[in-house]
Amino acid sequence: MNEQHTRALHLRFLHVPGEPLVLVNAWDAASARIVAAAGARAVATTSAGVAWSRGVPDGDALGRETAVDVVRRVAAAVPLPVTADIESGYGDSADEVAETVAAVLAAGAVGVNVEDARHDGGGPLRPVEEQSARLAAVRSAADRAGIPLYVNARVDTFLRGVGGIEETVARAGAYLAAGADGIFVPGVVDPDTVAALVAAIPAPLNVLAGPGAPPVSALAKLGVARVSLGSAVAEAAYAVARRAAEEAFTTGTYGALAGALDYGTLNELMR
Repeated sequence: MNEQHTRALHLRFLHVPGEPLVLVNAWDAASARIVAAAGARAVATTSAGVAWSRGVPDGDALGRETAVDVVRRVAAAVPLPVTADIESGYGDSADEVAETVAAVLAAGAVGVNVEDARHDGGGPLRPVEEQSARLAAVRSAADRAGIPLYVNARVDTFLRGVGGIEETVARAGAYLAAGADGIFVPGVVDPDTVAALVAAIPAPLNVLAGPGAPPVSALAKLGVARVSLGSAVAEAAYAVARRAAEEAFTTGTYGALAGALDYGTLNELMR
């Protein structure tokens, strides 16, 4: 059993309903090290943050090589399990998704998020059968690599406004049967809805949290097993850049930079 295999098993162990794994999503090596130094038990990437940092929009616009390179840099930067947001798999076919997963595993990741949203104009979500085939390909690629990859299947019914609890649960069941380990339902933090999803889905439930969402302690009481901050951290970081720019270009002052991590601290984290 090598180190990557051990980290993969550890990531699985961290998904406990009622004791959620909290993921403050990173988009590069520096943000990953900052999150790790703050006490993270695992590090997740955010596809949006990664895409923006590479000059492209989120939504399957990032190339596979670029995405995998970021995963490699993040995995090398922290001594923790890394789970990678690979959008819908950076491939048109199930076989191409499998190629992506093989590359992500070779880069050091031990978990992936795979979403069922589509961005090609063909509808908001992939048909269940098609998405199930893609997830089965993810599982097969991990099995061939000998890594117990944690496959977090993202169901975008609520995020896209195209389904409620019944449709979400049906998709979750199909994705679990195809080889997923957990279910990620972004776009819902209402306690009653979250509780209903926890009760109906026989797998660890991941929710997306941020300003206005219940605190981690409340989500834990509902039985949530994983809480992600997603792109919100990158959004907040870029907001600082915009405030600093606007202030410097107007009043000529620097108040937006107050509270920044100092040069020495950041430089030491990179050693």
